[in-house]
Amino acid sequence: MWSYHPDLLARPVPRYTSYPTAMEFTDDVGAEAYGEALDRVEAATPLSLYVHIPFCEQICWYCGCNTGAAGRKQRLADYLAALQSEIALVAKRLGGRGRVRRIAFGGGSPNAIAPVELVRLLDLLLTLFDAHRPDISVELDPRGFSSDWALVLAAARVTRVSLGVQTFAPHVQQAIGRIQPLSHIERVVAALRLRDIDAINFDLMYGLPGQSLADLDETLDEAIRLAPSRIALFGYAHLPDMIPRQRRIDATDLPDARLRFEQAERGYERLTQAGYIPVGFDHFALPGDSLAAAAAEGSVNRNFQGFTDDDAPVLIGFGASAISRFPDLIVQNEKRAGHYRDVVAEDRLAAVRGVYSGSEQQRRAGHIRDLLCRGRTLLGAGDQMTVRQALGEYERRGLIEWDGADLAICDRGLPYVRHVAAEFDRLRGSLGRTRLANV
Repeated sequence: MWSYHPDLLARPVPRYTSYPTAMEFTDDVGAEAYGEALDRVEAATPLSLYVHIPFCEQICWYCGCNTGAAGRKQRLADYLAALQSEIALVAKRLGGRGRVRRIAFGGGSPNAIAPVELVRLLDLLLTLFDAHRPDISVELDPRGFSSDWALVLAAARVTRVSLGVQTFAPHVQQAIGRIQPLSHIERVVAALRLRDIDAINFDLMYGLPGQSLADLDETLDEAIRLAPSRIALFGYAHLPDMIPRQRRIDATDLPDARLRFEQAERGYERLTQAGYIPVGFDHFALPGDSLAAAAAEGSVNRNFQGFTDDDAPVLIGFGASAISRFPDLIVQNEKRAGHYRDVVAEDRLAAVRGVYSGSEQQRRAGHIRDLLCRGRTLLGAGDQMTVRQALGEYERRGLIEWDGADLAICDRGLPYVRHVAAEFDRLRGSLGRTRLANV
């Protein structure tokens, strides 16, 4: 059983899909830094590529992604032309250096564009980069899925598909502006498996308006029955001041903090009892999935797509708002699609903001990553006493423990792993002014 401490949960902390976080990005670090990082990529450096499609056929009210309606065909065409130009520009800068292991299409909804357009983008990537049979993943909105998409994904040798399911409860779907009957999800899964695409991920959510424990249980029942190879169970973050579309959601109908906690706990219990291996604090994978294997080996990583078995040191993002990451640098492209097109039209790299990561930040990032991905981190001999004192309250509550030089998250402390990790954050944590040893 998890331990409920509302005072700790009330403290907002980042999700740490990167460290430093996007909150630390500045306009002082942009295209020039990005170009220099590309120039430092060596011939054999493993690369992952991410392609962002910031459009959806229908905009869901809960969504915090950088996306807009795909209603205007010319707008889509112009964006895709800019995306192709950016891909060509970056590939030219690399000059054939780097070896692509993975290609991911995300959004928004990549299936907001026509299937043939996805094929064109993929062909361009495979032509311009050193990419021999990479793993290819695509995020899909089930509502826009068709038999044509199933055929194209199979022909393109897509290895993994992620479906935005969120909930199967009709009244909760109504409350978040995303209507998609269970029968439709069943047909999508069946169509993918018919084409031998068995690596399927479900994105589910808790903390949604009007969502009860019973609603979550029913959604988990169906998800477990459909048996996707991975399930991500995210907590809804209601931020209407930052995300205007969320103002359509009735905040008075949202679960309170205690119910949110119980929903997260129920999801963990149900999915692990069903045979899923927990990965981090919100991902679950069947034993035969590569993410479960990475969890067993202690090699899980974390990036802007969540927990992953991707260990490439360089991630290159294409498209508006896409983020690229290097060992010592994180940069983000221009967020606004129109401005992004203008930048690329001038034959300029689209990165406009970012942050450098020096040796001290990299050590902190390593501790944060290890805590989130492995549930423990190894402290240097000179750090153990300082860290133990700083985290004394977590230890007194039985949320962490010490295994020699390892700081470990207890089972009951899993809901607080981000809070423990935040203590290592230079700006947010109690260890912010402490210089950590090189371990």
